[in-house]
Amino acid sequence: MRKVAFHTLGCKVNHYETEAIWQLFQHEGYEKTSFEETADVYVINTCTVTNTGDKKSRQVIRRAIRRNPEAVICVTGCYAQTSPAEVMAIPGVDVVVGTQDRHKMIPYIEEFRREREPINGVGNIMKTRVYEELDVPAFTDRTRASLKIQEGCNNFCTFCIIPWARGLLRSRDPQEVLKQADQLVAAGYKEIVLTGIHTGGYGEDMKEYNLARLLRELEQVDGLKRIRISSIEASQITEEVIEAIDDSEKIVRHLHVPMQSGSDTVLKRMRRKYTMAFYKERVDRLKEALPGLAVTSDVIVAFPGETEEEFLETYKSVQEIGFSELHVFPYSKRTGTPAARMTDQVEDEVKHARVRRLIELSDQQAKEYAARHENTVLEMIPEEKDKENEHLLVGYTDNYLKVKAPLTEDSIGSIVAVRITKAGYPYNEGEPVKHLETAAGK
Repeated sequence: MRKVAFHTLGCKVNHYETEAIWQLFQHEGYEKTSFEETADVYVINTCTVTNTGDKKSRQVIRRAIRRNPEAVICVTGCYAQTSPAEVMAIPGVDVVVGTQDRHKMIPYIEEFRREREPINGVGNIMKTRVYEELDVPAFTDRTRASLKIQEGCNNFCTFCIIPWARGLLRSRDPQEVLKQADQLVAAGYKEIVLTGIHTGGYGEDMKEYNLARLLRELEQVDGLKRIRISSIEASQITEEVIEAIDDSEKIVRHLHVPMQSGSDTVLKRMRRKYTMAFYKERVDRLKEALPGLAVTSDVIVAFPGETEEEFLETYKSVQEIGFSELHVFPYSKRTGTPAARMTDQVEDEVKHARVRRLIELSDQQAKEYAARHENTVLEMIPEEKDKENEHLLVGYTDNYLKVKAPLTEDSIGSIVAVRITKAGYPYNEGEPVKHLETAAGK
């Protein structure tokens, strides 16, 4: 039996797609092995969101080639899509497929075995207008299942390479989304995470259908307990979406709303499509619809030209909004984007000092948010054993607090009521509560 090994770099979408590619190999009778073992085929699913992503991708490709020079080395994903020639130039790479046509991967591998000629299967992603169906009826090891609902992005923010790696926005057929949701529930998942490159843009390319409608239809899926939206842009939080969230019993009290900067002038240079006043107003509306809502966000610090004043605007915006957690990134140049060509790049020293200040504020807010839940009962889905203490399981509550609690292994993947006995960040401590009815929130 032939063996295949996978290595995935980058985001949730890549992890989802690796699972889908594994389904294709499984169908052809392959056995899966660890990336550290000798395999007949190595599939490296690459990332290109930063220049470092490219570099890491190249390191992993070379590692696979060294492990078994006889194996077929197949490279896919975003770096393969944006720089196929660069990938093909690595001695030992045999098949390159981008972010489309993944179903051709195995035929390409067979062709390579016959012809022994490297194959570049990367097409022009900007011409693609149809969502590529990639079914994942179950996941190898997760307790939360991702459900990919769209692909691509039309925004062209000045710091971002992703439209060139993923193409323009295309939504998945709602019937296919619902069919896969049913499959995942049948496979035992209690929670699904709606994911995509620009998840909140779902339906923008369709007539008569949008994200709000999809949320209402997923609400009807029997046996599904939790719906989590992986990320939604402020500009996509429409009145209709807020109503669907307000009416829902299943949408969890956690939303990731990327902010990127809290300064209007920086947002403009980033080519983001909202002002801070609009962003704050949308987040306030969401907090009304879902009391106790955890809002997480991304912020890029020291974007080209960011003055101390603009940074302080961001700092103040974060203080005013109150997040449950922030992902803070120092701006890093991405070759091929307009921002990388901007002349007024911020010095590293200033950049790192600002990042530290914002991370301190973010940690403080995360602790404050967690502290509000001390002594309350929340529902969590245990995911795995704690690495330091095997009598504890670690998982997430509906409002995305990470909790360690003394639970038995058979509760992994199910919904358990826990009382938060000691709030903290990044972990909270909890104890199981017998009756689920006492769980706070919906």
